[in-house]
Amino acid sequence: MNQSRPRFFCARLITGLLLLAAAAAPALGQKKPDARQRRYYTLETVPTPQGVAFEAGAMGRLPGGRLAVGTRAGDVFMVENPLGPVEAITMDQWAQGLEEPLGHLVWQDGWLYATEQTQLVRLKDQNDDGTADLYQTFCDGWGVTHDDYHEYTFLAPPDAQGNFWAALCLTGSNASSSYLRGWAVRVTPDGEMWPSVAGVRSPGGIGYAANGELFYNDNQGGWNGTNGLKHLKVGSHQGNPTGNKWWGQALEELETKGQGQLAQALGPNPGPPPSPGLPEAERERNPRYLPPAVLYPFNLLGRSPTGIVHDSSEGAFGPFAGQMFVGEVTHSMVHRVFLEEVNGVMQGACFPFLHGFMSGPVAVQFAEEGFLFVGQTDRGWGSRGGKPFGFERVKWTGKTPFEVHEMRATPEGWELTFTQPVDAASAGDPASYGVKSWIYWLQAGYGSPEIENTSQTVTAAVVANDGRSVRLTVDGRVKGHLHQITMDGVRAADNPQGKLWHPVGYYTLNEIPE
Repeated sequence: MNQSRPRFFCARLITGLLLLAAAAAPALGQKKPDARQRRYYTLETVPTPQGVAFEAGAMGRLPGGRLAVGTRAGDVFMVENPLGPVEAITMDQWAQGLEEPLGHLVWQDGWLYATEQTQLVRLKDQNDDGTADLYQTFCDGWGVTHDDYHEYTFLAPPDAQGNFWAALCLTGSNASSSYLRGWAVRVTPDGEMWPSVAGVRSPGGIGYAANGELFYNDNQGGWNGTNGLKHLKVGSHQGNPTGNKWWGQALEELETKGQGQLAQALGPNPGPPPSPGLPEAERERNPRYLPPAVLYPFNLLGRSPTGIVHDSSEGAFGPFAGQMFVGEVTHSMVHRVFLEEVNGVMQGACFPFLHGFMSGPVAVQFAEEGFLFVGQTDRGWGSRGGKPFGFERVKWTGKTPFEVHEMRATPEGWELTFTQPVDAASAGDPASYGVKSWIYWLQAGYGSPEIENTSQTVTAAVVANDGRSVRLTVDGRVKGHLHQITMDGVRAADNPQGKLWHPVGYYTLNEIPE
């Protein structure tokens, strides 16, 4: 492994310019937390060092309850007492000179691992003086175009086999000018890189579901009609053919490293899909194409999804244990995601969750004790929060919101479970619900309008005896489509006026159960 010294790019200068631009740009309809949200969850501002543009892009938990935070400017701060009163939280600079660490920071065997655009690095404080003094290249097997800001690299913690994962953004959002841009790679415990998933466009975050499966958020653009949560299944193709140019080189590298089985899993270069085309048609053309597990309806649920974490608190954060939370930059929000596996394919629903963050959430980190840390920046693009950056902590008040808890596909429709018992009369009335669906083109052009808009009919709603679930029978569902399910008429059992906190969910129906 090569030892490397801290490298100072123009990150601080760029940050300063972007902060000026952000200060001059108007907020995108700033929306403060309302009274109902404050009843269930509180957003606390964590104090950050004076004079520092604290644009957190990466986070990780450390032994002793500490939190490590990496900023866009390339600094790493160690946060002390992150679970105590916010006024007692302190942080000190531990490292500097990195190139935009993103995703997760990982503490392992006394080393802190982080990605730069160019490499996976590891850092250590050898003399225990509170500052990292050893910087090493752990893996630099992918390429980078040094004059392109867009080639972000997002790090995920090691998987069950001990392999790190890195998701590699394309060049300039629509090209692949350096090796494996538009891929996701694994880095073994020995620092060896394996190209593992193709078809990536522009990741905004990466993280695990509660079942150990890895996902990333891909952003709207070429071959992405809208944003989506995508399953990083080894050997799969995520839909964007731009990085396919490295296919032969990737297979040759795997064969050279004795990974013939992985090369076989990737298979031959599938080439580009027809443009425009439909995702369902692409599944038939390219069997390795894996459709997004969850499509985020563009504008209805934000424009730029980012970091991914799942609730590992076993109830200390409220009733959504095991479910995912994802950041959203432009709308300054955090959304909730419920996943299930149907016919061997991951799919599920996304729901609005929290709004009113001071800037755009990018890095998210869960604490098992029941806290969600949200690092934010608007990167000069603007966000509803209105601030150029922010660092906040979310905690549950102990009051359970009346919400849809799970949304599962059934052969006839969906089964909805709720966090509290429902009023049988309102929840059992089909008129309390509305369903419509649409899909987006899979095409080379940027994004897509909503197409194939269809309205469905709810013909029956059967409430379970305990009042905690309702089975809907729905005519006209469309395989492969995003379905919007509204529940405006459903009321709580103990409060006939008690509407759902968020009476809408968006379910991506990749597969229909048999």
